[in-house]
Amino acid sequence: MCEMIMAQQNGRKTIGAPDKLFGVSSKAKARIAEKGKENVIDSTIGVLLNDEGKLVVLESVMECIRSLQPEDYAAYAPILGLPEYREAVKKAVFLDDMPEGVFVESCYTPGGTGSIRNAISAYTAFGDKILVSDWHWNPYNLIASEIGRSVSTYRLFNEKLKFDSKSFETELAAILAEQDETLIIINTPAHNPTGYTFTEEDWNQVLAVLDTYEGKGKKIALLVDIAYLDFSGDAVEYRFFLKKLAGLPAHILPLIAFSASKGYTMYGMRCGALLCMAQTAEVAKEFVDVMSVECRASWSNGNRAAMKVLANIVEDPALMAKVTEEREHYLQILRRRGAIFMEEAEKAGLTACPYDSGFFITIPCEKPEAAGELLQEMDIFCIPMGRGIRVSVASNTEDECRVMPAKIKEAITKA
Repeated sequence: MCEMIMAQQNGRKTIGAPDKLFGVSSKAKARIAEKGKENVIDSTIGVLLNDEGKLVVLESVMECIRSLQPEDYAAYAPILGLPEYREAVKKAVFLDDMPEGVFVESCYTPGGTGSIRNAISAYTAFGDKILVSDWHWNPYNLIASEIGRSVSTYRLFNEKLKFDSKSFETELAAILAEQDETLIIINTPAHNPTGYTFTEEDWNQVLAVLDTYEGKGKKIALLVDIAYLDFSGDAVEYRFFLKKLAGLPAHILPLIAFSASKGYTMYGMRCGALLCMAQTAEVAKEFVDVMSVECRASWSNGNRAAMKVLANIVEDPALMAKVTEEREHYLQILRRRGAIFMEEAEKAGLTACPYDSGFFITIPCEKPEAAGELLQEMDIFCIPMGRGIRVSVASNTEDECRVMPAKIKEAITKA
């Protein structure tokens, strides 16, 4: 614990400590300045870069941004978001296959981060624990702790590197033995940081566990973080799980955390949404009413320009087709990078977490910090996190993906 001066501790363990990700990234940039980009591999950046190291920005999205009128930038947006945006995100998530038998509502949030914040705040109580997998995006912890909640974890993978449904069941039971409600975050497809995608069998196991709490006075909000959905694979195939979320028992409320950062390359415009799939009109109305307060008390009005861009894209079939075609080009580049890395990992005898798609691959190891430092001596910069090392294939070329596995194996062996 650090000693505060005027601010209050409020349970925070560290204040002002340097962010590990950006710290390693800064070292990578310094080494590049010293030795040249061609001599350094920077695998720290969580965005999609082209082979020249430039940020991938879809030109079709840029065309839409350039077409905006001044009032699209300058005017306030409604608290819950532009009406056309709130409808557009439904189509962006469900495409032309809206779920039947449920009431779908949405609200604007500043990126996926805002949707996660609102979901935790609205559907858990102060002091509650939420449940995430042991491999997870670290800001989940920060978001929860800042609003007086905490994170409990289950093992994502068992000894056979399959979804550990037993650990999920056990850890959920421990939470619900102490409290009457909780929120579960499942980040799929293309999980950050492993690249794992929940299979149909995985989903069946999750929902079977949740079903056991029907009639027991427990409330479960099931938040699916789909930040990487549009850069995972076939658009229809990778949305199969959405149908499973319709028609669940009344004690389960499915929520969707949508982000336009990756799929529409609007990282800095902070464009996201939280959606609910309510069993009744009353629960759907409650979502809208509660979100109007959550949004007002957190960021008030959202980014009108970003909302207008997404709404215009989704409402225009020709423009949506251009976005989809352009995105598909970069998706295939990303998938080749991931496949090459995993092929080379197998050749090098390097064990990685099960990878399906997405921006990241994670290699479990006992001494990630030491291995990371050894990699830096080899001019390779990755992110040590938890019990492993995260690689960002989204930001690396195919040639770099061929080089890294053997070097990571060497560093782990020496650490």
